[in-house]
Amino acid sequence: MAKWTAQDIPDQSGKLAIVTGANAGLGFEVTKALAAKGAKVIMACRNLEKAKVAAAQIQGAVEVRRLDISDLDDAQRFASEIQQDYKKIDLLINNAGVMACPQAESAQGFELQWATNHLGHFALTGLLVSQLEAAPAARVVSLSSIAHRDGRFYWDDLNHRKNYKPMRVYCQSKLANLVFALELDRRLQARASKVISVAAHPGVSNTNLAYSGPGFAQSLPGKALVWLGSRFIQSAVDGALPTLMAATSPESKGGDYYGPQNNGPRGSRDKEWKGPPGHAVIGRHALREQDGQCLWEASELMSGFNYLS
Repeated sequence: MAKWTAQDIPDQSGKLAIVTGANAGLGFEVTKALAAKGAKVIMACRNLEKAKVAAAQIQGAVEVRRLDISDLDDAQRFASEIQQDYKKIDLLINNAGVMACPQAESAQGFELQWATNHLGHFALTGLLVSQLEAAPAARVVSLSSIAHRDGRFYWDDLNHRKNYKPMRVYCQSKLANLVFALELDRRLQARASKVISVAAHPGVSNTNLAYSGPGFAQSLPGKALVWLGSRFIQSAVDGALPTLMAATSPESKGGDYYGPQNNGPRGSRDKEWKGPPGHAVIGRHALREQDGQCLWEASELMSGFNYLS
């Protein structure tokens, strides 16, 4: 079977996509590929100046809008403006993220990785459900990671106010992304919605996410990633392909999970580091429906926003 590439993306003319964190890395490559295929893409970015510079490099219809996804109030403002300006959304790609930050809090006092990677996207998705359901066949794509395999939920301290460890918190947030995507699809199916929820991960890709946490590049894991970058890590262009496949392939179904198909360096226990996109392996612990329900309820409580309940 031939390798799936960006050339396999079907015509996206007439479709509206929203990509969070679209000004750099995976989000930029996803935006560029969708716009090249005819979609109008709203680049939802925290830094408007950087987003405008990125938008100028893209051929196609793009629109820059400010969104700090870690800030629940800003997510509500952004969604309200989208609701006023657009009747339907065909693609919502929950891409923005941070990795291995020193301990910090969002505007509402939530741990920053949890707020950015999961909670803000949980709220944004719910705020835009009506516009998604107004489209003929909308999709929500959530970005997880092979790090979800090492994740677990600390139900008594999801904000990790005690014994904060950056990578442990990151793994929890990436598990949450995947569990959210699966639970969202269950709830959409339960109401016979035309919207489907799918997930993807980029393998180990050379993007600014790996170095976005303050001080991370100087840490031992950061230095290891720099060393690995020239040897085993794939480009952001290739890392974006699983997301694009999840978002556009006619074969995608609700609950699917996509990622690279090749393994990491010899001796590594991690698979799906790089290579062409295809169906990825979901850790068994991410399939627990009870955890999906608990995550949903905890997210509703934290965000103060209820939907599909």
